[in-house]
Amino acid sequence: MSNATPTPISDIGEFALIDRMQKILGTSGDEDLLLGIGDDAAVYRIDDERAHVITTDALIETVHFDRSFMPTIHLGFKAISVNVSDVLAMNALPKYATVSLGLPNNISVEMVETFYRGVRKACEHYGMTLVGGDTTAARHLTVNVTVVGEAMQHELIFRRGARAGDALCVTGDLGGAYAGLKVLLRQREAIKEQGEAYEPDIDAYRYVIQRQLAPNAAIETIRDWRERGVRPNALIDISDGLGSEVHHICRASRVGARIFAAALPVALETREVANEFEEDVDLFALFGGDDYELLFSLPPDVLEDLDPQSFTQVGEVTPDEDEVVVQTPTGDTVALDASGYQHFGGNGTNGAAR
Repeated sequence: MSNATPTPISDIGEFALIDRMQKILGTSGDEDLLLGIGDDAAVYRIDDERAHVITTDALIETVHFDRSFMPTIHLGFKAISVNVSDVLAMNALPKYATVSLGLPNNISVEMVETFYRGVRKACEHYGMTLVGGDTTAARHLTVNVTVVGEAMQHELIFRRGARAGDALCVTGDLGGAYAGLKVLLRQREAIKEQGEAYEPDIDAYRYVIQRQLAPNAAIETIRDWRERGVRPNALIDISDGLGSEVHHICRASRVGARIFAAALPVALETREVANEFEEDVDLFALFGGDDYELLFSLPPDVLEDLDPQSFTQVGEVTPDEDEVVVQTPTGDTVALDASGYQHFGGNGTNGAAR
């Protein structure tokens, strides 16, 4: 028996843990497996032309969400969305889902029904079908979703395809989900302190709260690319923060990146929340996470083939392997930390869902 001191997972973090799992599992000899561990989803061949994309995610109460401000109907919608986003990040479209629930004693039948109304709403929104799942008892409410998507093999996009000179672009806006989380956490504390005397005022925060509680995965972008015949070189979804996702693409593609701070797309409501909390809105955009937008790279001359309202160029790919920097409005550059939401790193905020 080894006398070595056990290593806390927080010492190495989520992604190093995944690397260790991958080393133990090794590589598969299955010729139909096109991509295993290491991207947003796994990919396997179903015939000479088509492939299935499969992903799974768990949402655990007190770790990923807080029922004090997460309505169960929104939880159902979000649980589907976060998995659909991983499928879209492979340039595939979702088809089927399974949902497994771990139910504590304080969950009622009515709450479960409301949860599934949210699931159904999401499935209808994304054009997919729920085909099964499981229920079991649990200490905390636990949601595990698996989504299967489909694409033609030539349509698939991985993280590893970025090339020096590519434009780095994002869909939508960034930091809104984190801004919504900040507002919800503040209101939770106010309710604890004031009780029934507290009167929440959410009218000014509806956009950012919606971004946190019921995000929409960017399925319209993928459909638009199909219609326009556009296929980016590299693609990833923004679940853990732009700063983290840029590093994932650079690591997989063996390139570097320069992010333009002045170009980060941030909604007015998000800026107002950052100002209210006296915090730097760029940090919301770079490290907030939970946005479920898409980050992609493609040659600059292809940008004119895209809907100009559907993306923002936030940077460029450089040949400097694994060197990721942010260029400030003054022209200075600073190293961009890979920090995003880390499940085991001790920097998670109770109530966040990743």
